[in-house]
Amino acid sequence: MLDNTSDHPIARIEKLRVEFQTKGGTVVGVEDVSFDIGSGETVCVVGESGSGKSVSSLSLMRLIEYGGGTIAGGRLLFDRKDGGVVDLATEDQRTMRDIRGNEIGMIFQEPMTALNPVFTVGRQLTEGLRVHRGMTKAEARAEALSLLKQVRIPEPERRLDQYPHELSGGMRQRVVIAMALACKPRLLIADEPTTALDVTIQAEILALIDRLKRETGTAVMFITHDMAVVAQMADRVVVMFRGNKVEEGTVEEIFENPQHPYTKALLAAVPKLGEMTGTDLPRPMKLVGQEDNATAPIPGTEEVLLTVEGLTTRFPVKGGFFRSTVANVHAVEDVSFTVKKGQTLSLVGESGCGKSTAGRSILRLVEPLAGRIDLDGTDVMALSPSGLRDARREMQMIFQDPFASLNPQLQLSDQVAEPLVNYGVGSKSERQDRVAMLFDRVELPRSFMQRYPHELSGGQRQRIAIARALALNPKLIVADEAVSALDVSVQAQVVNLMMELQAELGLGYVFISHDMAVVERVSHQVGVMYLGRIVELGPRRAVFEDPQHPYTKALMKAVPIADPRRRKSEKDLNFKPIPSPIHPVGHVPGKSVYAEVTPGHFVLTSESGY
Repeated sequence: MLDNTSDHPIARIEKLRVEFQTKGGTVVGVEDVSFDIGSGETVCVVGESGSGKSVSSLSLMRLIEYGGGTIAGGRLLFDRKDGGVVDLATEDQRTMRDIRGNEIGMIFQEPMTALNPVFTVGRQLTEGLRVHRGMTKAEARAEALSLLKQVRIPEPERRLDQYPHELSGGMRQRVVIAMALACKPRLLIADEPTTALDVTIQAEILALIDRLKRETGTAVMFITHDMAVVAQMADRVVVMFRGNKVEEGTVEEIFENPQHPYTKALLAAVPKLGEMTGTDLPRPMKLVGQEDNATAPIPGTEEVLLTVEGLTTRFPVKGGFFRSTVANVHAVEDVSFTVKKGQTLSLVGESGCGKSTAGRSILRLVEPLAGRIDLDGTDVMALSPSGLRDARREMQMIFQDPFASLNPQLQLSDQVAEPLVNYGVGSKSERQDRVAMLFDRVELPRSFMQRYPHELSGGQRQRIAIARALALNPKLIVADEAVSALDVSVQAQVVNLMMELQAELGLGYVFISHDMAVVERVSHQVGVMYLGRIVELGPRRAVFEDPQHPYTKALMKAVPIADPRRRKSEKDLNFKPIPSPIHPVGHVPGKSVYAEVTPGHFVLTSESGY
């Protein structure tokens, strides 16, 4: 770190106040916030949705006006390249256009909204270089290529001529980062830049931002709600709560000696990888102010609920003049496992590994090509459409985005009652009683029954989705990334709720996730997926404490741990790019062959196509 950080912070926020005008009057987004960011320093701003952390960053960029906000007080001092300190709060938009992208770079959370769908990646990368740095077309293209190499994009020459929709989410996010770094900004604002990314890609992006900060002396303002990312990245931490800064300190001070009750609660709710070492059974997390007896382990039973054998699902790729099938995406390839009553099997892996398709295939929301699915004695693959409809009472799904899975025009009580109405269960008054009981079960007040989805927070909406999934007393629930979009303390509450319901009702879960710390907390069994196959499967303790397959080992190494003294270095990460799951029509993949390393712990042998 440069030694003059304390003398000349690159950015200084002083007593910032931001207000929004709404129909209901003035809403304060940020009340009174002050902190500074020095050269070569990463300041992490943490807090939950609505705490004001993104409002602070949009104010620095003066983009808050475009979102209906006004800077009602305070100063935003910025040390410009030519040496002068300016107050961004009072600069005109013409000066701001010169500063934005050139001296302050921003990485947004959702890369698809930050990229223009009608221009190639190359055109979008070269535009800023030509406008701000006066390069010729050829110079800008050469620089763009070098930037793509820096952010480790495979085949960068090809990517320059592709459009954003042709890239995966992780690659799009790398392009956005390359664009933010193109003009070598003095200040880089990263707003939740890795929330939508897999563990392995997240680890690479964090290492990249860290390396660039060290090499160029850029100041980094990093906004996140993931405390493990904070432990990995931060020099200093600013904790925000309801529009105010409640605590600030070095990363070690915040993690090892938090002072404010909110900071303590935030850290208590973080599942840390390795916390479950030495234990066989999952148990709910102990949250601040909770009784000890609330976290009894969940043994489950030894009775098999679901058997999946040789499950294979492929999607055709159409092409040519007659739109014929030219290739297939081998999404799920020869997958087998069992789930016991009252137990959880987690499927983990990166985007595109086939874990969500496997979950949907079990419920036949996607039609498998082959395989056997037996749910408590029912052969799911042999069912007619009406038989499948009846069987769906026994198996339900909770999706990642509760807002998309709820009807915006229906009251919440009607949404939870919908499955009961569809299957003609009970009289109207019996259904009302059952809905009220389900609201109690998911710990939502009965007064919420008359509300609509948009009136709830993300965590509350996910509770409604859980209540609806439970309405018909299912035996099996497939939870597809059900907690990945939630804030950390809300996530802990929803995970605990799902585990308590499992213990009481004997539910079997197929839990699909890329969050390894949550998986370690909830699972009895873990299956690690890669390119459509399960490469390792076994009891949670065996897979986490003694991983055998090279991919499982790489995945475990990449997980950031919420402890600043256990940071990953870039040399810890050695990822090979994932090969394509698309194969020509005649391709016949080999069978999955496993070696049993310890009882119940299976590893895919190298001959069977890893």
